[in-house]
Amino acid sequence: MANISSVGIGSGVLTSDLIDKLVAAEREPTELRLDAKEESITAELSIFGQIQSAITDFRLASRPLADPSLFQSLQVSSSNSAITASASTQAQEGVYSLEVERLATSESLASTIFSDSDTTEIGEGTLTITSGSTSATITIGSTNNTLDGIAAAINGEDDLGVTASVLNVGTGYRLVLTSNETGEDAAITVSVSDTGDANNTDANGLSRLSYTTGAENLEQKQAAQNALFQLNGVDIERATNTVDDVLTGVTFTLNGTNVDSPAKIEVSRNTEQVIEKVEAFVEAYNAVKSLIEESTEFNADNPAASGILMGDSATRSINTQMQRIIGQSIQGLGSASVRSLSELGILTNKDTGQLEFNSSTLESKLASDPESVTAIFADQGRTSDSQIEFIRASSNTVPGSYDINITQAATKGTITGSVALGGSTIIDADNDELSITVDGVASGVITLSAGTYTAEQLATELQNQINADSTLAGAGVSVAVSIDGSGQIVLASDNFGSDSTIELNTVDTNTLAQLGLDVGAGIDGLDVAGTINGVEASGSGQTLTAASGNNSEGIRILVTGSATGDRGTVSYIEGVGEQMVDMVNSLLGANGAITAKNERLNSQLQFIAEERVALEERIITLNDRLVAQFTAADILISQLNSTQEYISAQLDALTASASGKND
Repeated sequence: MANISSVGIGSGVLTSDLIDKLVAAEREPTELRLDAKEESITAELSIFGQIQSAITDFRLASRPLADPSLFQSLQVSSSNSAITASASTQAQEGVYSLEVERLATSESLASTIFSDSDTTEIGEGTLTITSGSTSATITIGSTNNTLDGIAAAINGEDDLGVTASVLNVGTGYRLVLTSNETGEDAAITVSVSDTGDANNTDANGLSRLSYTTGAENLEQKQAAQNALFQLNGVDIERATNTVDDVLTGVTFTLNGTNVDSPAKIEVSRNTEQVIEKVEAFVEAYNAVKSLIEESTEFNADNPAASGILMGDSATRSINTQMQRIIGQSIQGLGSASVRSLSELGILTNKDTGQLEFNSSTLESKLASDPESVTAIFADQGRTSDSQIEFIRASSNTVPGSYDINITQAATKGTITGSVALGGSTIIDADNDELSITVDGVASGVITLSAGTYTAEQLATELQNQINADSTLAGAGVSVAVSIDGSGQIVLASDNFGSDSTIELNTVDTNTLAQLGLDVGAGIDGLDVAGTINGVEASGSGQTLTAASGNNSEGIRILVTGSATGDRGTVSYIEGVGEQMVDMVNSLLGANGAITAKNERLNSQLQFIAEERVALEERIITLNDRLVAQFTAADILISQLNSTQEYISAQLDALTASASGKND
């Protein structure tokens, strides 16, 4: 604020320096008050921000424990490096002996040696190359009849399953054909149509690349063979060295043979991973507790040095919620062997409030009752009916057990033929074509293969041809075709519910008379209907979702089978991990305690900023007023001084005049 240099000239007393001091005296108490308040709020915001960050980290540590798959994960060990293995949650724990006699290999064929790869003409005609179920006929002409040209033409067939290479072997060049797949079924054959010398099997021209019965002009460098191994002494063959269909949920990778050293394969629960995640959970919890303890602690010797958040309701709420979840028994576990964290070796130190973890206790409980341990931490649902599967719950679902009653089972859209098939049915040009709409998706023209079929064979042919339609397959819809007890064809959508429909759009001349299938819509499917917790639930296909506004809200189940009436119960168990995640989400939500606290503190800082603006405006007004007042007073004093000087001069003149007359 600029000084007014002219103020005080008249009086020498009412100066601009005096105005500055008066303004500073007016500013100081308010400014000190605002500074102190801002400093306190900023400090509170800072420590609360640290707590918020620690709470967020705690959510990250809680989230893995909320996932049931963590406790279902298995690990596989192998005593022999020649064999590796992995396991999914579907695997069963156990110990197995695995001995690999031979590995699966892909076939490799090599041509004779040629002097070059890009100029020598091999011959012209066609090569029909087959590997497994794939085959391609490749035309070789004047533009691609060298080794390089032939290799490029073969490799241009993306779906052939054979790779061609040209190798420089030092003494010349060889064309090598290798199957992309291992196993006996992927063996390669090469049939040649040699247009050069019209001989398809001799060792001249293009037929030099023949490899078929009676004309094996290529040299087999590696035979196509299956892997052969023994699992617990049982002989097993597979086409590949990656085997995932011997033991449910276990995948073996065979990297070498070990006939002299059978591998011990052990599938066991991945306890180390669980312990690691629990340790991270305990550490994150203790970090939050430490911050809360430090910021809310009361210092009896020096109350002014107490924690800045002492008595803060938001911090107290966070602490209370965390302690409640940690200390309570998990609802819904009934007579389970473990029902709380303390029984898993996770105890609260009564003096510090910190968690202490005994990993050996958890390891023991995981071995004896993994399902209950899972429920202690994770979100889990259980049903009493084997044909009802728990899918999920929501954040609004209250843990507990809820009755299920089904009033209508889900069905599929179907069409049933009107003719009972005989012992055999002939498919010919008059009944081999039809088109169909499945679940709202229209097919193209579907053609059945000509031939004579039993009823079951015809159902299989009809199903295969419909499901092979590219439009239906692309939309992910399909049908199942069967023969009912009356010998009639039944077409059924593979989906359930009101969206499951079937309609025949076109049929051939004799299709109705011979197969009993006619143009028209079938019977639409039905959604499952029923109640959960005594309240009407929402059905979609086989999925039933509990209604809003009651404790079971958000529970979703899959109802299979056709039985109606009481179907037992669904129990929802919300473990500690899931509860902690929900708690933190609530705290950080729009109406959560942490969000509200931050908004309140920031609002107070904004109010202080506004008070500073108001103070500045008031100070400017005060300064202007003092300048005006001081200026007016200064002018008055100046006028009085002038009057004084005038009177003094007049008096001096009168005195001088009187003195002269006396003389």
